[in-house]
Order: sequence, then structure tokens, then C-alpha cells
Amino acid sequence: MIDSAMTLVSSQLNQHLQRTFDLAEDVVVVSNILEQDGSLLSHVDNKLAMFLVNIEKDEFPHRRNPDGGTVGADRAVTGYTPVYLNLYVMFAGNFSGGNYIESLKFISNTISYFQRRPVFDHDNTPDLDPRIEKLVLDIENLPITDLANLWGILSGKYMPSILYKMRMVGFDSGDVVTQIPAVKDAQTSVGS
Repeated sequence: MIDSAMTLVSSQLNQHLQRTFDLAEDVVVVSNILEQDGSLLSHVDNKLAMFLVNIEKDEFPHRRNPDGGTVGADRAVTGYTPVYLNLYVMFAGNFSGGNYIESLKFISNTISYFQRRPVFDHDNTPDLDPRIEKLVLDIENLPITDLANLWGILSGKYMPSILYKMRMVGFDSGDVVTQIPAVKDAQTSVGS
């Protein structure tokens, strides 16, 4: 589901940037910036790279039913409790030389887009994976030393970028553990 969440958000942002700047090609690419050997990836040149920086378990998720169960008309079904994750997602403008200002333009418009649309749910995004209830994007502020350390790990060379915390990515396997017949309302009369 991580891939589904990343693909959906990049696609939505891509559509927005294409409309805003009248672009025919994709400008947002879900990709690392470097190969494992440290060489630059050519397909992210002059693109806004979107990549995963970290994954953490959300210790305080907003769950509908903590035991993972659902109740129907004639039975109750229990399953595994969904796992809620926070994905830390970086958007980095990989524009060099005379195109540096393009990095700033695309980062600015990314911030503007997620300010206007911080939540992706099934009402406003029908393509959202049915296993995901919703995605909420918040800017994650990093102290300059942490940012320097992060870019040291990523490539050693800073690019104009912004880090978002993507909350509420729920992993629900949908596996049924048990099915229990539902308790019917018994009509009881008092004093009879």
C-alpha cells in the first residue's frame, strides 16, 4: 500500500502542475535521486523527485474499531487490527544550472497545492486504494542540522526540497480471523 499511496499523491500533484504550467509531460517522478553506486539517475533530471525518507508506526491512530472487527446484519467479523503508518516523503527539485529557479517554482507550487488539498480520501479522490481510509499531508519541519544529516545520507548535495509527513496510511490485510453470529435483539417483557 505504500506504493499505492506514493503513486496516487504523485499523480495528483503531477496533474495539478501540468494544468498550472501547461505541461505535456510528467514533472513529478517517484524515484531516488541516486543509484545505489552513487551515480545520478538521468530520469530525474529537471524533475520534481518524490521519494520516501522514513516509515514509522503511528502510535495514536484514529481507528473506527480497535479490534479490527466489523458488524453486519447477521454476523460479526473480526480480523487483524490495521496498522497505521506515517510516511515521511521528500519532494526535491532536481533542476541544475540555469534551471535552478524551476526548482523553486515547482517546490512553491507543491506547497501551495498541499496547503489547499492536505487530505486525500474516498470522497475527493475516487482512485484512492480501498484499503486506505485517507491520507493527510503535513509539512514536517526539520532543524538545519537534521536537514544537513538527512541530505548527507541521501546524496551529500542539498536540493531545494520540502519534507511532508503523510499520515493515516492504514494497512488492513482484510483477512478474516473469525465470524461470529450476531446477537439478535431478544424481546423481553417486564413483569410477565
